[in-house]
Amino acid sequence: MKISLDWLREYVDTTLSADEIGDILSNLGFPIESTEQVGDDTMLDVEVTSNRGDCLGHIGIARELAAATGAELNIPAIELAESDKDAQTMVQVKINEPALCNRYTARVIEGVKVGPSPEWMQKRLEAIGVRSVNNIVDVTNYIMMETGQPLHAFEYDEIDGQTIIVRKAANDEELISIDETQCKLDNSMLIIADEKNPVAMAGVMGGLDSEVSDATTTILLEAAHFDPVTIRSTARKLVLQSEASFRFERFVDTENIDWVSARCAQLMAEVSGGKVAKGLVDVWPEKRQRETITMRLSRMNALLGIEISLDKVLSIFMALGFSPETKNDDLIACTPPNWRHDLYREADLIEEVARCYGYDNIPVEPKIHIEVAPPNLREKTAGKVRSFLNGAGFYESINVSFVDEKTADQFCEQTLKQHLSVADVSQKNLNLLRQNLIGSLISVMQSNYNVGNRPCRLFELANTFVSNANHKPGQLPNEHTRIGLTMDADFRVMRGVVEELVQSVALGSTIEFKPTSFKWAQIGAEILIDGEVLGIAGLLNPDTAAQFDLDKQVVAATELDFDLLLEKAGAIPAARFVPRFPAIVRDLSLIVDEPVQWAQITSVVQDKAPAELEQIDFGGLYRGKPIPNDKKSITVSLRFRDEQGTLRHETVDGFEGAILTGLADTLGAELRTA
Repeated sequence: MKISLDWLREYVDTTLSADEIGDILSNLGFPIESTEQVGDDTMLDVEVTSNRGDCLGHIGIARELAAATGAELNIPAIELAESDKDAQTMVQVKINEPALCNRYTARVIEGVKVGPSPEWMQKRLEAIGVRSVNNIVDVTNYIMMETGQPLHAFEYDEIDGQTIIVRKAANDEELISIDETQCKLDNSMLIIADEKNPVAMAGVMGGLDSEVSDATTTILLEAAHFDPVTIRSTARKLVLQSEASFRFERFVDTENIDWVSARCAQLMAEVSGGKVAKGLVDVWPEKRQRETITMRLSRMNALLGIEISLDKVLSIFMALGFSPETKNDDLIACTPPNWRHDLYREADLIEEVARCYGYDNIPVEPKIHIEVAPPNLREKTAGKVRSFLNGAGFYESINVSFVDEKTADQFCEQTLKQHLSVADVSQKNLNLLRQNLIGSLISVMQSNYNVGNRPCRLFELANTFVSNANHKPGQLPNEHTRIGLTMDADFRVMRGVVEELVQSVALGSTIEFKPTSFKWAQIGAEILIDGEVLGIAGLLNPDTAAQFDLDKQVVAATELDFDLLLEKAGAIPAARFVPRFPAIVRDLSLIVDEPVQWAQITSVVQDKAPAELEQIDFGGLYRGKPIPNDKKSITVSLRFRDEQGTLRHETVDGFEGAILTGLADTLGAELRTA
């Protein structure tokens, strides 16, 4: 924001130099990017943060300077000489989109003579880099740079039906802007139209056909408030950035619009010889209620680390126009002024005290005392998960919390309508809050494969967002922390990783893979820990893999409930004596039908095995000669041990025979002999 020093001094009485003013503004949070001498004037380029739209005009900066120095703020007085004609009989305003246009005012100035601006106005505008056009356009720019409120002057006679309609554009509607850009509009854009055609892109730029020309004699003056997101979206889509859109994208003072309109009309009449019609058309669908904010002195002193007296705090709030009221010795209630939309919580008031009191007044201690807090169980567990997965060859991926419709449809059980979505103007596709991590990781794997990063093992520890079936607008989704894993390997490898990961965190817990189906998996399993559902795992089916150009790879994916794993973490398993007697291990190579699953085999073995069966392990899988095409060979490793004595092989032969009989009767399994 470029500020003219001579112009600034019109609103605040000060003899401070440009450097002194720059130091004060910098300490208030408005650093000076550069200072330039422009003739007899000095230009300060002030950096204004996006939340301080009230300081995008000379009066806003003057208000800050006056509050810091104690000088009086001089707001221009308005003496508006109006004609007998009533503006409400000369123009109508209709707002079809009240959510996007909260207020629209229109004034009419007749009998204007368009010509050059006065020299003093041209100098002030040129000092801050604004080119002089003519007296009418210059006045709207002057008032915008004075107040921060953009205005627009229409050629009154070019407004069909003398009716202003604030509406959304129709798809493929077109408008030629003042800078002669051919703009193709769509139904996401807010426009100003008359009874026939668009005449301006709301808050961005006016149209060429309704532009003020040398022949103009009557002006329709617009001063309004538009939705910042809509203005930003339109300006970016059309690649039309303007001083007006820059301000509307941040903040304009809705309650001050009528004053700004009157100020502009007064000045316009003075420099053009026109006459202002009586009154204005003011359509204001919903007025904002200013809310009171409270601040505790004790909280302020605790956050700032210093003691600031009640009187000093009250004086700061009074200078800022906050109307402070003392509730008790510790509590102050403030009503922020209408130009400060950025204040809504206690911390905001504390920040105002800190910046006005002066950060350089906060003492610097020679030593900093830091109290080290040990990591809690959640942090320890998260660190253990990351460390284990890194050791297993996985790289951590950090993704945004949004996915596109294709990913959501492939990997989520809920419909797209059950996802929470946002209209994010910076993203054309990633607008759905993700309900699982697998989809994001598969997309990352696709990107890695595209650049030749293979093999690829990825994990993510992040939150997912699942809405209830009867979700209501404004209701927050259920947020859960998950661990997502993807790897280009067989399901057995992924199972081994999951089992070892769980054992590294929850030693002694029982892990079970229960076969199930998912729409994205050709082989799927539900993972149980001590009987509770921990997550899911599966191999991508060909159709899903093809959607991500991974159809030539075997890709396994898993998602685990970190919160449930956290509940199991830290448990100490019961100690057991070191076995006194040796174990006997028997490996059984079984020929079974192709559909038979490992879980079915282990279920039969456990059902037929004696108490001496200590452990069941997967030994391997084989397909090929001499195994028939519709069958497969699975090796099962069984470990037997008797805690009371040494087992004999003859005894284990009996155990083995009973198990084989059970497998043959239940699953049709045969013992492979070759």
